[in-house]
Amino acid sequence: MGAAKDAVPRIAHLDQDRHLVEAARREPARFDALYRRYLARVYSYAYYELGDHHLAEDATEATFVSALTNLHRFEERARPADGEGASTFRVWLFQIARNEIAGERRRTRRHPVEPIGETIVADPLDVEAAAVQRDQAREAWRAVGRLPGERRQAMVLRFVDELSTAEIAGVLGRSEGAVRVLIHRALRSVAKDLKGSERDDGEHGLTS
Repeated sequence: MGAAKDAVPRIAHLDQDRHLVEAARREPARFDALYRRYLARVYSYAYYELGDHHLAEDATEATFVSALTNLHRFEERARPADGEGASTFRVWLFQIARNEIAGERRRTRRHPVEPIGETIVADPLDVEAAAVQRDQAREAWRAVGRLPGERRQAMVLRFVDELSTAEIAGVLGRSEGAVRVLIHRALRSVAKDLKGSERDDGEHGLTS
């Protein structure tokens, strides 16, 4: 019984963007509110996947153009009874983004490059600590960039775009349980990768 419950994404009963979607359907110019709300999140997802600012901008633009032109086709399904078919505007938008990113890869025959992690440091005077933190963040995101496709996407959607497990399940077309496994395995792989990097750095330091 627990497994059956786990297979149902726990998405809120009411899509938080419902009023904006309805307004945009009445007046397409009001889609701008949805654009402004999600521009940074969609762009960050595209950038972490593609590793190139220009490609990310192209994928982001294509995502919003597609969302606007197909808004009449969007159907909110955000009740628990909807199960695996549950969807909100945010989930639908990131599904479009995922498809556009895949298309951008096919068109350019490129692969994701190492994303750059940034760390906000509370004490601007502690330059040495800031450099260490930046290096650690950079190494962590390099490790994330080396993950297989869905593990990498799950990590970016969870920790960059801050989507819930249920929302990620909707974007990837997987169950919540499968998403949790993806994230768990991704975190374990990143930790192992970073531990290996530290060991290599230590060995190089001893021989230098």
